[in-house]
This record gives sequence, structure tokens and C-alpha cells, in this order.
Amino acid sequence: MSSSIWNNIKEEIGLRIDAEPSLENYLESLILSKNNIIEATAAILASKLNNDALSSDDLYEIILAAYIEEDTIESSLTNDIIFFRENDPACKYLSTPLLFYKGFQGLAAYRSSNILWKDERHTMALYIQNRSSEVFGVDIHPAATIDSPVMIDHATGVVIGETAKIKKNVSIFQGVTLGGNTFTQEDRHPKIDEGVSIYASSTILGNINVGRNSVVAAGSLVLDHVDENSTVAGIPAKKIK
Repeated sequence: MSSSIWNNIKEEIGLRIDAEPSLENYLESLILSKNNIIEATAAILASKLNNDALSSDDLYEIILAAYIEEDTIESSLTNDIIFFRENDPACKYLSTPLLFYKGFQGLAAYRSSNILWKDERHTMALYIQNRSSEVFGVDIHPAATIDSPVMIDHATGVVIGETAKIKKNVSIFQGVTLGGNTFTQEDRHPKIDEGVSIYASSTILGNINVGRNSVVAAGSLVLDHVDENSTVAGIPAKKIK
């Protein structure tokens, strides 16, 4: 599947170049000159996260090397792109999240920092987290656990803490916080089950479970466990469905 999605993305890039020839060099260097989604994602992240500390070339090698260590990374990145395409009505093309969506790019940056974190390269992992927060507005601790596919839509202001765990098919919108409610080192962040939707500006605090296929309404403050197949809303959030 990954190879067919990659071929579709390259075909879309050809159409984008036809529509905007001034972007040909940019799109050629980041997409068409690469062999797969892994290389293209690493190149795009490096082009956006570089600064005086690390050049784009240096970051590309670091992120690519991290990706190559993870056997499932190509399917994770591919599935994330497909999930965006299928669940965001504004996303018309597979190449759009890869090129233009801060949510996908922030999530992809987290996936590299998470690999580095598990390799005990904590300083580099935190560097990528910090740059991703500055550039994409998404602050995901490298030690968090996020399955694939996941969609972080719009992304600005999303914060996901160190011991948070997010399963697949989860949609998270702008301004969402998965935070702790204690200053101790214990397991202190939310656990989000499959199929959950967390709408804009919601805050979920503590080591609580948000059950499978549940919905957290926009602007909610969730302090207790959420049953599966339910909707919660309000401050504090209460079950409404």
C-alpha cells in the first residue's frame, strides 16, 4: 500500500508543478527527488525545523536515520496521511498533509523524536520537540505513545504530555491539552482509546481513560474517566449522550 500511495503523491506533485511552475524546484527537492514517504517526510521536516544549531542537511540525516530504525514508520506515516485525507473535508489530496498541514508535520516530527527517545538520545529528541513546538505549534513529549493512524487537525496549541497514550483512529483538534494533574513522576497523563474525537480547546487532565469511540465536545474540561461510545461536554465535563 505504501508504494501505491507514494506513487499517487508523486502524480499529485506533478499536477501541482503544472499549476505553479515557480514551486518546481521546491517540490522537486522535497518530493520528486526522494524514493519514498520516509525520505520525503524527513526532507520536509528538515526544511522547516533547521536553525543556527543544525542545518537542514544535518537534520535530514538525523531524522532519516531515526526513521530507518523503526520498521513500522513507513506504514505509520502513510496511514496518518490517509487518515487525514479520509477525515478532513478540506483535504482533497494525499500530498496536502505532507506538504502543508502542521498537524501531520508535528506528528511526524514527534515520531522521529520518539524513536530517538527510545534510543536514549534524549537531548536530540527534546531538541526536535522544542523546534516542532516553535514551528508547528504542537508540543508532544517524545516519550508519549501515539499509535497510527492519528489526525491532529489545525494543530495550533496542542499539548500532549509525557505519559499520555493515544491509540489508533483518534482525531484531535486545535487547542487540545492532554495534561497531568500532579507534579510527581508517576503515570499522570490521559489514555485515549481507539476512535475517539477530541474537539477544539478541550483539556483532559490526569491518568484517566477516554473510552473507545467516545467524543469530547469543544471547550470541555475532562477530569474523570469517559465511558466508551459516549459524549461528554462542559466544565467539568459530564456525559450527555
